[in-house]
Amino acid sequence: METDIRARSLSELLESFEKTKLTARGEKIRFADVDGRDVYNITAPFDVDENRVIAARVEERDSEFSKVMFFVNRGETWIPLKGAPVFDLQDPFITRIHGEIVFGGVDVYPNENAPHQLCWRTFFFRGKSIYDLKYFAKGPEGMKDIRLVELADKRIGIFTRPQGKIGGRGKIGFTIIDNLDELNAEVIEKAPLIENQFIDEEWGGVNEVHLLKNGKIGVLGHIARFDAEGNRHYYPMVFMFDPVTKKASPIRIIAARKNFDEGEFKRTDLINVVFSGGLIRRNDGYAELYVGVSDAEAHKIVIPDPFLQYEKLE
Repeated sequence: METDIRARSLSELLESFEKTKLTARGEKIRFADVDGRDVYNITAPFDVDENRVIAARVEERDSEFSKVMFFVNRGETWIPLKGAPVFDLQDPFITRIHGEIVFGGVDVYPNENAPHQLCWRTFFFRGKSIYDLKYFAKGPEGMKDIRLVELADKRIGIFTRPQGKIGGRGKIGFTIIDNLDELNAEVIEKAPLIENQFIDEEWGGVNEVHLLKNGKIGVLGHIARFDAEGNRHYYPMVFMFDPVTKKASPIRIIAARKNFDEGEFKRTDLINVVFSGGLIRRNDGYAELYVGVSDAEAHKIVIPDPFLQYEKLE
């Protein structure tokens, strides 16, 4: 597979996506007992005791200050999991590292020098279960989309998303540590960028990471841009990353807003936002993709497993 690549624009990637002729249709995931708040930017379901559970961002339509809550499936709806912790965070993520659950989300707070503006950073928690999660690390100021993965050699891969002088609107970096005790803002900030992924006018980030059978990494993320009117356009994407050579395969878009039903939206400039949350690989060649849609809803769609082709590589 080609690994020395050039950054392709979102327009080029969409042209390639259209050629896949994806006909799958997403379905809305329904939540109850949330007092009329929006639920979106969810994780893929994971097991807690005997239950399938989703972590999700829960907030008022006109607010950016959200809660992350855990929901359990009950028939056609998901309801808050009794006794589960609630965090003052956005955009949850969860994985397992060295036998522990690692959970995180984005902490949002007012800018001291400009109270009408918001600042953010990523918080990390660890524990044997979601019921005993303890804070243990945070990322650099202003950085979202930091994700961890246990590698085949048991070290820990870290995907980062710097902005500004190094990352522009937002690019992806990668580094490796030996254990969770080494995770800190300085290590995250020093991660080298993965080359040739985004043109300067666009940006992207990692949402979930899968260790593949061949030791390579399947990355689920998003790519985004503004249009001339200032509207945001987000698309779920994937790529393969080799933690040995530090090379990535070309980015591929795997779904678009048109693959999901029309619905609620936080603002009109967010209608065309599909934010990757998580992906469950099945045994039939397909995968369930869980997404936030228009910053107001959560949806699921079944698509061909986007990582199968990467597992065929030596």
